[in-house]
Amino acid sequence: MRARLALLVAAVSVLTLAAFLVPLALLVRTVAEDRATVRATADAQSLVSVVGTADPETIRLTVEQLAAESGRPVSVFLPDGTVLGVAAPRTPAVALAERGRSLTAESARGREVVIAVQGRPDGTGVIRTEVPRAELTAGVTRSWLVLALLGVLLVLIGLAVADRLARTLVRPISELSAVSHRLANAELDARVAPAGPAELREVAGALNHLAGRIQVLLAQERERVADLSHRLRTPLTALRLEAESLRDPQDVDRVTAAVDGLERAVTGLIQQARWRSPAAGPAVADAAAIVAERVAFWSVLAEDTGRAVTLDLAPGPLPVAVPADELAAAVDALLGNVFAHTPDGTAFGVRLALDAGQVVLAVTDEGPGIPAGTVRRGASPAGSTGLGLDIARRAAQAGGGRLKLGSTPDGGAEVLLTFGPPAA
Repeated sequence: MRARLALLVAAVSVLTLAAFLVPLALLVRTVAEDRATVRATADAQSLVSVVGTADPETIRLTVEQLAAESGRPVSVFLPDGTVLGVAAPRTPAVALAERGRSLTAESARGREVVIAVQGRPDGTGVIRTEVPRAELTAGVTRSWLVLALLGVLLVLIGLAVADRLARTLVRPISELSAVSHRLANAELDARVAPAGPAELREVAGALNHLAGRIQVLLAQERERVADLSHRLRTPLTALRLEAESLRDPQDVDRVTAAVDGLERAVTGLIQQARWRSPAAGPAVADAAAIVAERVAFWSVLAEDTGRAVTLDLAPGPLPVAVPADELAAAVDALLGNVFAHTPDGTAFGVRLALDAGQVVLAVTDEGPGIPAGTVRRGASPAGSTGLGLDIARRAAQAGGGRLKLGSTPDGGAEVLLTFGPPAA
């Protein structure tokens, strides 16, 4: 916008100055020509009395003296055909002057001034002088140069004023843009100080109001999520009591551990929803430890459902730029999909490796695979919530990686999660 405003002012200034300076330049040239012509006419008229009364010798001496003083050629045509002074041809203007008419005419070398002198006993004499082109345009080039420099100076002053004015407009717009980007990056406490014209101040106020409204709506939404999560504590408590009533101590320990893990997840969800604040530092988790822990948890269920598990886990530590709870939720989502969308007895595999500086987690199964076009957030053809793969995708993106869906050579599903290393 700043450049466009400057260009607009420059264009208007140039057009205005052109409309003013071009006629002025033509006027300067006309005035210079008229001044030179008047001067030459006055010199020629000073000879009228001499030509009308004196003898030819006196006229010749006077003409030569005037030509030497003025620097212009001066000629006198007597009625008998004698030419005194500078020899010059008898031009059409001289012929007209012999009839008693004084005039000024353009010639090839400049401007011709002829004056008819009446009163001589032998007829009408003619005084002729010629103004050279150089004298007609004397000082015009310098005047045009001054006008051009004045025009350039005025344009530069206009550009400086326009740039100053543009800054008062562009700076508030830049601040609005910066605050908008901060809000887009979840910095909901970002506000803009209203400045500039009234319209921009109104936009700034509207943006601040929008940011405040977003904060209120998010706070309300987090409270709803926290309330919903807190309601899960009651069935969890009942489930814990049921687990303690089991007869087999191993079943008690296993179910109790599962309930404890679920309760920790619910507690973390409540804390994240209600007291969400910027992290003190970059999030880092050990992918090797978390994947091994979650695979061990799901291996018990795999044994109960007759599923063979193939593991290929690289030794740790394998740090990734993802919070530990989000990475565990992503692994649970992928493994949970295997159990939810494949029949009992379907084998699956988990591979964790370090490839070109990135941690790669691959979960494969021998099931029917993932039909094309069926993966969409919030929708699932199998009747689930449709959020599992999206949770894994967001965790991978948070860690500087991505999620990729594919198929195994046998037609089963293959889900790849890549994570970048944590920032130094």
